[in-house]
Amino acid sequence: MLFHQCTPQCPPDCGADAPARVPDPARARSRTFTVDLHCHALFPAVEKLVAGLPQKLAEPEMMLHALGAATVDYNNKVMLPQAGPKLTNLAQRLADMDAIGVDMQLVSPTSTQHYYWAEPDLAAEVVRIQNEGMAELCATHPARFLGLGTLALQHPALAIEQLEHAVRKLGLRGVEISTMIAGKELADPMFESFWAKVEELGCIVFIHPFGTTLGARLDRYYLSNVIGQPLETTIALSHLIFGGVLDRYPGVKILAAHGGGYLPSYIGRSNHAHRARTDTRGCARAPGEYLRQIWFDNLVYEPEALRHLIAEVGVGQVVTGTDYPFDMGQYALAALLEAAPGLSQEEREGIAWRNAERLLGQRLRPEDWQAPAAGQA
Repeated sequence: MLFHQCTPQCPPDCGADAPARVPDPARARSRTFTVDLHCHALFPAVEKLVAGLPQKLAEPEMMLHALGAATVDYNNKVMLPQAGPKLTNLAQRLADMDAIGVDMQLVSPTSTQHYYWAEPDLAAEVVRIQNEGMAELCATHPARFLGLGTLALQHPALAIEQLEHAVRKLGLRGVEISTMIAGKELADPMFESFWAKVEELGCIVFIHPFGTTLGARLDRYYLSNVIGQPLETTIALSHLIFGGVLDRYPGVKILAAHGGGYLPSYIGRSNHAHRARTDTRGCARAPGEYLRQIWFDNLVYEPEALRHLIAEVGVGQVVTGTDYPFDMGQYALAALLEAAPGLSQEEREGIAWRNAERLLGQRLRPEDWQAPAAGQA
C-alpha cells in the first residue's frame, strides 16, 4: 500500500488505520450525487527516489525566488502541515469527502511530482511509482475513486508507452500534465504523436499548472498562484487552440483546471485577433468555438464567475472540481451551484456528476452504488 499506514511513531489521533468508510447508498441519494474531478494525491516513494539529486536539492532556492520568503514561510508553517498529510492518508480523504459531500473523486497526482527534468531511466521509475500507486488507490474503493496517471512527457516516445500502459493495463482514465513541459509549449511539434495517441485512446488529459513563468514579478502576496497559475492555463490552452492542435485532433478530451484560467473570461479578445490579423489564424475557426470542445472544472469561487464560464463554454462542458486538499480549493460545492444564476436542477446535476459521466464515458449513477457487505469496510 503506497498510502500512509500507521506505525508506533504516529500520534494517537492519526486515524490512518481507521476503517475506510464507504457511504450508504441511501445517504448518497439524499442529496445531489457529486463527482470531484480536481483532487490530488502524493506518492512518498517518489520523493525518496529523487532525494539528494541536484535538481531536487535546488528546489528550496527556486521556490524562494519564485514565491518570496513570506509565502515560503506560510507554506512551510501552515499550508503544507494542513494539506500534506491528506495527500497520503486514505482514511482522512474518505472522511473529508463525506464531510464536503463528494461521493467520488477522479484523483490526479500532485503537480509537484511531475519532475520533467528527469532523464529517461529515472523518469520511467517516477512515473511507474505514481501510476501503479494511483491504480492501487483506486482499487481500494472502486465506487469512490477513479484515477489519472502521469507521464514523462519530456521524453515523448517513452510517454506514449506510459500512456498506453496507464490506460490499457492499469485502468486509469487518462493523465495529468502541466501547462509547459521542460520549456516546451503543449502545441510544440514534439508532442504531436502524444495528442494523436490521446485521441486514439479516448482518454482524458487534465491540464494543471505548477507555478508560473513570470518569475519575480509575482514573488509576493502569493501572486505566483493567485494570478500566475490561471495565466499559465490560459497560455497553454491558447497555444493548443491557435496552434491548430484541436483542429488536428478534435476528439481529444482536455479538462482544464481552475475554470480554464482567464481564457473564458476574455475570449472576445482572442476572437477579435483571429478576425483582425492573419498571423493569428493557425486555427480553422474563431478561438471561442474551441471552448465548446474543452472541459472545465468549476473552481471559480463566485456564482457570477460560474455563470459567465457557463455562458462561454456551455453548461455541458463544466464539471465539479475542489482542488482537494489545498487551501486554494473550493469546498462549498452545493452552495456554489445553488447560488449560480439561472441554473435549473438538471443543469446543477450536470455539473455535479452527469457531465462527468459523459467525459469519462461510463456510468456513475447513484443507483449503481452497492452497500458494503457485513463486516467489510
